[in-house]
Amino acid sequence: MKIAVLGTGNVGRSLGLRWAACGHEVYFGARNPTSDEASSLPQQTTGTVCVGSCTEAIGAADSILLAIPWDQTQGVLAAAENLDSKIVMDCINPLTADLTGLTLGYEISAAEQIAAWFPTTRVVKAFNTLSAATMENPLYGDQRASMFYCGDDAEAKLVVKQLAEELEFDAIDCGPLRLARHLEPLAMLYVHLAVFEGWGGDCAFKMLKR
Repeated sequence: MKIAVLGTGNVGRSLGLRWAACGHEVYFGARNPTSDEASSLPQQTTGTVCVGSCTEAIGAADSILLAIPWDQTQGVLAAAENLDSKIVMDCINPLTADLTGLTLGYEISAAEQIAAWFPTTRVVKAFNTLSAATMENPLYGDQRASMFYCGDDAEAKLVVKQLAEELEFDAIDCGPLRLARHLEPLAMLYVHLAVFEGWGGDCAFKMLKR
């Protein structure tokens, strides 16, 4: 699969490099593709990795991971020439600057807003309730960290499920895209525990049933 990873920070780097190691073609989109952070990415894996602008990455891929700041999202996607039918995996949490709340996410989620802005895309909320450390290694003893996802396109959700399971996550389908209104506030609980209660990034949600 050809995957565009928009963002070269901890989240984008962790997922993108692991997908490349699984055999996918990964195109990192960076604000500055010639920066040391971005240009060194191909040397960090034996898989297929290219680095360019966000517009170039989107054009080369079938699926897109959004791992950029929320306030850049609309402009970055609007600059793309063709988004029709592309799967957009939205892992963004629209956090306030002090990390204590969301700028939206209760009456409408970031994922729903993206779908409204770009109605020809297939948006799936995913990977937003996890730390970069858990993305690097989702195994906690004999348990796999839960990765919640939701969306309105069944085929797109199956693709996201496959991509998550390849990285050893326990992928949990939460239903339609409007459930992102629950997943984004759930991420705030994670941020609170990790940042303000001192848990750090080596923790994860786990859904159990019997």
